[in-house]
Amino acid sequence: MGDTIKISVKDLKYSVGAHKILNGVTLDVPKGKMIGVIGPNGSGKTTTLKHIYRAIDPKDGVVYLNGKDVHSYSYRDSAREMTVMKQEHNTDFSYSIYEMVMMGRIPYRKMFEADTKEDRDIVVRSLKYVGMDKMLERPYSELSGGEKQRVMIARSIAQETEIFILDEPTNHLDVHYQWAIMDLIRKIGKTVISVFHELNLASNYCDEIYVVDNGCIVAHGTPEKIITKRMLSEVFKIDADIIKTDNGATHILYNKAIV
Repeated sequence: MGDTIKISVKDLKYSVGAHKILNGVTLDVPKGKMIGVIGPNGSGKTTTLKHIYRAIDPKDGVVYLNGKDVHSYSYRDSAREMTVMKQEHNTDFSYSIYEMVMMGRIPYRKMFEADTKEDRDIVVRSLKYVGMDKMLERPYSELSGGEKQRVMIARSIAQETEIFILDEPTNHLDVHYQWAIMDLIRKIGKTVISVFHELNLASNYCDEIYVVDNGCIVAHGTPEKIITKRMLSEVFKIDADIIKTDNGATHILYNKAIV
């Protein structure tokens, strides 16, 4: 089962005017694995994810979902297969925590159809999973960044999809919440593809990592294979040392920028 490919991106190219953003990106996301995508700013990481979750339509290349062209799915059907968590989600509307998580049930309802008891039970269970079931009516806008991301995890759980797509979900969080959020996501046991800025998170949570540079995949493999002093120097232009802690975790110690 672990080798079943849930998402496959084949030779994806994308340009804005004369500027090439993606230049033949190819990657696979096996069922039950956490796949990380890393690279410098502007390398094409988020653009790749946007093609997967249909925020951008492929003009050259194909994205497959469960072996079928993602565009053969209706938006409702693809929303039953994959959920998207972005950076901290802000809204101009005064939604409660409960209302924000209930939005995860939209793919299962017809327009204007009322929430069912099953929907309500799923929402409460999802909030209980992230430890926020005692504050259902609290305004979402009043939450801290870490609390908002826990609500977004609950919404993704309530959506009941196999695939989680994470677009830098920990980017603006403090260190505690970065690791706590990734612990929560890992424990859910879903198929995950995530963009990471914090390379220590990628090295400790991912089963495989793709390195994107100038719109191309320049490396792919396990964190032990990919997170090397040479890669950090060549791709990220940083001098760093890589150590193993007593519990086997990998940590990157940054020394200086290479200029």
